[in-house]
Amino acid sequence: MSKKYAIIAPSSMGVRITPPDRQPVAISNMFRMQATSAETNVLSIAAGLGLPVKVLTTFVEGSPIARFIKGDLRRRGIDYEGKEVPQGSPWGYRHQFNIADSGYGLRAPRVANDRAGEVGRTLNVADFDLPRIFGEEGAEILHLSGLICALSPDTGKFCLELARTAKKYGTKISFDLNYRASFWKGREEELSAIFSEIASVADILVGNEEDFQLCLGVEGPEAGGKDIGSKIESFKGMVENVKKRYPNATTFATTLRQVVSANEHLWGAIVLSGEKWTVIEPRSIPVLDRIGGGDGFVGGLLYAITQGWEAEKCAQFAWASGAFVTTLLDDFGLPADEKQIWDIWAGNARVQR
Repeated sequence: MSKKYAIIAPSSMGVRITPPDRQPVAISNMFRMQATSAETNVLSIAAGLGLPVKVLTTFVEGSPIARFIKGDLRRRGIDYEGKEVPQGSPWGYRHQFNIADSGYGLRAPRVANDRAGEVGRTLNVADFDLPRIFGEEGAEILHLSGLICALSPDTGKFCLELARTAKKYGTKISFDLNYRASFWKGREEELSAIFSEIASVADILVGNEEDFQLCLGVEGPEAGGKDIGSKIESFKGMVENVKKRYPNATTFATTLRQVVSANEHLWGAIVLSGEKWTVIEPRSIPVLDRIGGGDGFVGGLLYAITQGWEAEKCAQFAWASGAFVTTLLDDFGLPADEKQIWDIWAGNARVQR
């Protein structure tokens, strides 16, 4: 059966507000607003390159912010499906706000999340017809993020059922662990079980050194620090340990990031596909806004996998997609074409006429 969608992902949609000109939040009086979520950031790479993708989400009924989000998803070419939840009262449900200072030079970026009353926490498996979504419509890849798995008890159950149903219908499962300490506090046992079950059926596992250690309990290198290129062997050892524990997966990926300043990062990646390692040594990239770079990497990786490319090409396209997103004020990328991404990989910034 041909599948309607290349990638499907559950998500909690919100908006991000950022001062112009990379100014700090506290002293600014003008802000730019965009629709956002980590998972639709991932979908946007494939959507920009013409693949059909879909987000499973939930909206506040009658909300102008919900209308803004829906309009932006349509602009990006992302289909959406989700329940309309009544606000309830002025203190009821709403879409999350992400308040971001992009940083500049030696002033680091700062991000504050205002998630009180977040409607995405109500995502419930009872609100979606999973046999229709995966059995009748179909998807090549289900992409799950640890952010959604850990958002609430309901969303954790939702992600588990999505993974179980996707597996039943032969859909590949991608799992980006995305650890957040504030989400896990007091829920370690519950979330460890959920993450372990999803990881056990995943085909593609993505995370940084902190994600693999804190979500899955796999030993790895110390997070952060200088000269990240010297830690490549320890990163590979961590990935090998993950593979031993979760042998169902065929692709494992982690990014390498060393921050020189808010305007410059050293950006690299490690991908293990089957038995083949691809190591992209960290190299300098200019950064306009760092938020979304990791999502761009995952989006590029999933797009490349849907194209059936060999492992090294998948890793290179993922690296370049992440680098592409850091050149944008939005935290997602809509590539003009594949060439735009490959030119970034090649270091070709010559004008295109």
